Amino acid sequence: MSVAPDRTVALEDRFFRALPEMAVRWQAEAPADMRLLALNGRLAAELGLDAGWLRGPDGLRFLVGDLVPETAVPVAQAYAGHQFGGFVPRLGDGRALLLGELVDDDGRLRDIHLKGSGPTPFARGGDGFAAVGPMLREYIVSEAMHALGVPTTRSLAVVGTGRPVLREAELPGAVLARVASSHLRVGSFQFAASTGDIGLLRRLADHAIARHHPGAAEAERPYLALFEGVVAVQAALVARWMLIGFVHGVMNTDNVTISGETIDYGPCAFMEAYDPDTVFSSIDFWGRYAYGNQPVVAGWNLARFAETLLPLLSDDVEEAVALAEQSFGLFQREYDAVWSSGMRAKLGLSAEVDAQGIQSLSDELLTLLKNSHVDYTSFFRVLSRAARGDAEPARGKFVDLAGFDAWLSRWRALRPDADVMDRANPAYIPRNHLVEEALTAATAGDLGPLEQLLAAVTSPYDERPGLERYASPAPEDFGKYQTFCGT
Repeated sequence: MSVAPDRTVALEDRFFRALPEMAVRWQAEAPADMRLLALNGRLAAELGLDAGWLRGPDGLRFLVGDLVPETAVPVAQAYAGHQFGGFVPRLGDGRALLLGELVDDDGRLRDIHLKGSGPTPFARGGDGFAAVGPMLREYIVSEAMHALGVPTTRSLAVVGTGRPVLREAELPGAVLARVASSHLRVGSFQFAASTGDIGLLRRLADHAIARHHPGAAEAERPYLALFEGVVAVQAALVARWMLIGFVHGVMNTDNVTISGETIDYGPCAFMEAYDPDTVFSSIDFWGRYAYGNQPVVAGWNLARFAETLLPLLSDDVEEAVALAEQSFGLFQREYDAVWSSGMRAKLGLSAEVDAQGIQSLSDELLTLLKNSHVDYTSFFRVLSRAARGDAEPARGKFVDLAGFDAWLSRWRALRPDADVMDRANPAYIPRNHLVEEALTAATAGDLGPLEQLLAAVTSPYDERPGLERYASPAPEDFGKYQTFCGT
């Protein structure tokens, strides 16, 4: 591992210094032949990084972990997790590295993290590498989520490594450089709790409070306030997923962040025809992480978080459980508030329509969408035309015309604002067939479709001529869509 001049990137090693028991010093595997596949110039600027330097030889080496400032200590982080309901006490960064933290232009501390940089002691027999397709999938979807206003980890760059990766077939390898408020997760607390070291658990909680929920430090019960802070941000996050039709696909506890950011874009996808039972992941045989189950699963994951914090809440176990249960009521209140506010905007309704009215209208509409297999995203986008007087584009999507006409009459009577709707309902999302088209082309060396798709989904509300195919559902011959974790 070479060392970059400190003036290039001011990386720090705060996590390693604060919690050395939860980190293993490690270094990335040197690539055979680097090729820049995608660079997020806007994000680089926010981080105070020179995009021109990042495109050069030293910048590419930095983006794959081969050139690290003296101030940084790359580490693989330890965590545990419930995976599809089963607890695994030792997971960790099997193919990832935290290069370090830096302060962005707004004074926020951000992690610089790699995926696909080679096996670590947590690899559990995996090769530690990543293929071009899954890394570009995360780049596309995470940047689309950011543009849609959903809290998320960000993608700084994807660099081809020139190293073949063996999956079902031999594929070109790549490393993703990811940016996050932190990589603290429920699984981090599960790991600390499983050690039985209350001091470690307390230091982790203090670190999380300082980094993400500083107001909790002033509370009468700081660790209960931390729990409530995480419950609130996770409830808001999942409500936002539901509003845009996003299916995460692998809501294990090691993928639940303390910051409230979406993390791990493995078997994720956007729902097209509205159906709460929508599942994309090839390994989710029972629909545990189906679209409609996401709020319930989020609650289950947060209950596991509460279990880790019980020793910090009170010396009396019964009191600790009672405190956590009482605070957990915040989840439904926050979820309902974010969902109602978001659906109000999607329907263009004023504050005069109360939450109960929003719920009644949305419940009836979603039933109609499901029964007629209506594309969720494009329906809401064309519904604003009905607010302007042209109902036919929306009406033509339904089999039950009488049912939709009755709903439309009720909704129009509330005088919806079409401009508000256009700001809340995207024209473009990462449509599954377009994502696959872009990934297939990029794997073969053609980055054109990737660049065109990114141009659409990173300005999702700005409808533009010539991009009609990016607003259309998959053709009928696309078939049932399945996603894979890419490991």
